[in-house]
Amino acid sequence: MILLLTGLPGDYFPKVVSFWDWLSPDKLVHFFIFGVFTFLLLWGYRAQYLQESKRFVIVRNVLIIGFFYSGLTEFLQAYVFVGRHGNLFDMLANVIGCLIGVVLFRLLIRKNKRENKSLT
Repeated sequence: MILLLTGLPGDYFPKVVSFWDWLSPDKLVHFFIFGVFTFLLLWGYRAQYLQESKRFVIVRNVLIIGFFYSGLTEFLQAYVFVGRHGNLFDMLANVIGCLIGVVLFRLLIRKNKRENKSLT
């Protein structure tokens, strides 16, 4: 889904004119897509994540995957997809989205742990 959305011709989305306009609706889409991507990757590893000894490695690996995929989509936009252009600000928005996904996952896990403790 991410590859499909990032491969759509650029005419479908608003363009960034200057540095101050970088937080456009397009960037919010990048935050959202990569935040959900990272959250779902972590959700798939939630049983291992709950083991404290594996937590750092799982988060690190998921972030590496997210950052790599972010770079790949921007590379494909620059050199493969027609009507698209790779953009460092898009990649930055993707990376921030990945970090937001990790934060939201950690908050959800922490909340669930507190609720489970209160039930016992």
